[in-house]
Amino acid sequence: MKRLLLAGAALSVATAASAADMPARPYAKAPAVVSPAYNWSGFYIGAMGGFGWGGSDSDASGGFGGGTIGYNWQLPGSQFVFGVEVDAAGASIKDSITEDIGGILLTTESKINSFGSVTGRAGFAMDAALIYAKGGYAWANHKASISALGTTFSDSQTHSGYTVGGGLEYLFTPSWSAKAEYMYTSLGGETYNLGGLPLDSGTLDFHTIKLGVNYHFR
Repeated sequence: MKRLLLAGAALSVATAASAADMPARPYAKAPAVVSPAYNWSGFYIGAMGGFGWGGSDSDASGGFGGGTIGYNWQLPGSQFVFGVEVDAAGASIKDSITEDIGGILLTTESKINSFGSVTGRAGFAMDAALIYAKGGYAWANHKASISALGTTFSDSQTHSGYTVGGGLEYLFTPSWSAKAEYMYTSLGGETYNLGGLPLDSGTLDFHTIKLGVNYHFR
């Protein structure tokens, strides 16, 4: 009996010592909220260019090139980006038609010389990539001309209206980004004076595809 009691006591001591040597149970913390690795906030300036074409009632097409300036806001820890952007470009988006009217060749030409916009932007950032939509005020300087028998009458007017679209921008360094963007522009009509003959242009609609690079001030 004494041997059994001694054996039981020794087993109890050994078990307690083994438990004292065991490491403490780790404490699991809640996962921390990680802010995005990239922040789009700040001023930027850039260059852009691309191709434009007319709406459903126009065969106009051509290239353009110009510049952009803007500002982005992105709150820490948020993936939503908001901003304002101003751009302007010189252009040669034109359409020319020649018709035989009673043996006289009559050529009419329509050409967008320049255009620009002041827009708001709203986007969703996935670190270095930003998907965005934009829209706002737009304008374009447009020239209309008629030529026949060696004589040409022309007039230029500035149209204004709206533009909407969107695109994708990617920061390939902390300060430089590249973008691709589609925009639809619809402008109100203007009256042109072609050799004393007033001509209502109707609405001026066109589409553009832009590629560009921006430098972001940090």
